[in-house]
Order: sequence, then C-alpha cells, then structure tokens
Amino acid sequence: MHKELRPLWNRLFTYNWKFGLFLISVVCIPRFLLVLHANSSGNYSYIGLMMVISAIVPFLFLTKFGRREIGIKRPEKINWLSIALFTGLMASLLLFLLGQTLYGSSSENWYTYIGRSYRIPAGMDTHGKAILFAVMAITGMTFSPIGEELFFRGIVHASFARSMGEKKASMVDSLAFALTHIAHFGLVFINQQWSLLPVPALIWVLSMFFLSRLFFFLKMKSDSLVGAMICHAAFNLGMIFSIFYLV
Repeated sequence: MHKELRPLWNRLFTYNWKFGLFLISVVCIPRFLLVLHANSSGNYSYIGLMMVISAIVPFLFLTKFGRREIGIKRPEKINWLSIALFTGLMASLLLFLLGQTLYGSSSENWYTYIGRSYRIPAGMDTHGKAILFAVMAITGMTFSPIGEELFFRGIVHASFARSMGEKKASMVDSLAFALTHIAHFGLVFINQQWSLLPVPALIWVLSMFFLSRLFFFLKMKSDSLVGAMICHAAFNLGMIFSIFYLV
C-alpha cells in the first residue's frame, strides 16, 4: 500500500484533516503576521521566504507517490492550460473594475492599497516603469503561484480531502487562502495606524475565496497543479498590470 507521508512523518501524523489544520497553523499564521509587519515597516523580504517555505512543504512531508497524488505531475489535458491563462487574466481585470467602480483610487480599493507596497516612484519615466513592472510581474508570477498552489491546492487540500472529500476540502482550503489574504488587504496600515475596512475587506475575502475555487477548478480540469499555477500566475499578472497602468 502506497503511503503519502514520508516514513518519519508517518509515525507522527495521520494524513487527514488534523494534519491539514497543523499545516495551516504553522505556515499561515506566521505568514499573516509577517505580511502585517511588512505593511507597517515596508520590509517585504520575508514574504518571498514564506512562499519558498510553502513550496517546500509538500517535498518535505510527502513521498513521491504523495506528491503525485496532490497534483505534482504533467497535465493530462493541455487545452485547459490556455483556458487557465485566460480566466486568470479576466478574473484580475474584473476585480480591478469592481474596485474602481466602488472605491475609485481610494485606499478602500484593494489594488490601490496593495500597489503601495510596490513603491512605484512618482514621475518615473515610461522605460523605468516598464522595467519595474517586468521585475514585479516575473516575481509575482513565480513565487506566490508556485508556493501557494503547492500548499493550498496541493498538500492542504489533499489532507482535508482524505477526511471529507474533494468538494468540501476545496471549501476549506479556499477559506484558509481567503482569510490569510486579509493581511494583504482588509486589515490596513494607513497614516501610521491600523484600521479594519469591514465592507471592502468582506468583498476582498469573498473574491479571494471564489478565486481559490477557480484555481481548484483549473487544477481538476487539467488534472495537475500546473493548471492552478497558470491561472494564479495570470491573475497576478493582470493585478500587477492594473496597479501599474490602470489604477
């Protein structure tokens, strides 16, 4: 019988919802606090480290069989990858339009607030802005799509799926993903003080929840985490483009 967990961890954990909850606790809570600290200090260096840790977790805990079971494999349905790219871009632009319609360029607009962390210099020339955009786009399309998909749609989802099935597990990993992103927007640091923006935060969390469900859908359709990663990367590209050129 194949085992998902490596022998060391198999003696300590049962591969079920309790293990998934353990992973969420040891990764998401520190990440949440680090993002809040970064928003107040302007030092975002540790966020990239958290994405690397998230990507390493499946390789640390799972056997080769376990990694394949969570979706670390070649996509079986290649045509869904282009659909993943398109839907990710469209989702980011729809979220941009929603933010602009409701809140304009105020700090209650999620893209406006997140864009402050990019520190785009005022009056930057077109060439310099394009270079900075390319750097931010490449970073945003690699670190979080790989790290978050391997973690949330990968090992966390599979742990809960073992106990409650695919659909309910997707609800759980999507909720964890959405609540973790309150640190990115919702609980905001403006004018040297913390504030909770109840309605914008609720819209943002719901958006992240349904976005996570979209990532899961593309994972299932492509039969690989690659589908989710491409959709996630496309969303981040659209978001970063919106922040640089549309907000």
